Amino acid sequence: MGRASKGRATAAAAPVVILVRPQLGDNIGMAARAMLNCGLSGLRLVAPRDGWPNPKAMRAASGADVVLEKAMLFDTVAAAVADLEHVVATTARNRELTQRILTPRRAASEMRGWIGEDERVGILFGPERTGLTNDDMVHADTALSIPLNPQFSSLNIAQAVLLVAYEWAAAGEGAPAERMSEHATRPATKDELLNLFAHLERALDQSGFLRNKAMRPAMVHNLRAFLQRAAMTEQEVRSFHGVIKYLAKHKHSEE
Repeated sequence: MGRASKGRATAAAAPVVILVRPQLGDNIGMAARAMLNCGLSGLRLVAPRDGWPNPKAMRAASGADVVLEKAMLFDTVAAAVADLEHVVATTARNRELTQRILTPRRAASEMRGWIGEDERVGILFGPERTGLTNDDMVHADTALSIPLNPQFSSLNIAQAVLLVAYEWAAAGEGAPAERMSEHATRPATKDELLNLFAHLERALDQSGFLRNKAMRPAMVHNLRAFLQRAAMTEQEVRSFHGVIKYLAKHKHSEE
């Protein structure tokens, strides 16, 4: 039985992280920090070696106190997962058990689906030195393996939590795959790009760069396509106009 917050919890909007027999308070704190970085706050501890609460964990959490303060303590893995519908177990080794083994990215997608159906999900992480045992793994319906260098795949528990938690966060709809930096101006309009193309073409005509009439259409099309792919901002277009003016002025002054 858990010794804190006993009873069946309501369905959560995110998976809970379950650290099984963690050895160092520092690692628990760093795992909590990694969790909160990625929007996870549900932490369960199974038989931590140095007991609980642990002052070293609080120091290592670097402000993620809310995760540690609400952490639930359990004696066994069975008790820690009793109220969950799905359990994903992290493993770095091949075992005798026959289980589905997913990458963190695929697991994050499936966890999103389960939680979308109001099903409770937990992620098991094993002790720092040994990882999860087969007795631990049998409580999971799915295994997760982080694809790393097969010659050196050693991670501490906080690193493993961060990798899995990040994939969970990235799988959400609120994380765009690409965005402009905060200080960037708005994207240039097509009219602004058209004016830039016209300015550049006039300058290239005046310089003699486009003097080959047969090749001129293809060269102009390639230049336009290049500038379209550049996804320029309004500020960049204005800067490019300035460059063209300066080069044209400098050329005429030399002549």
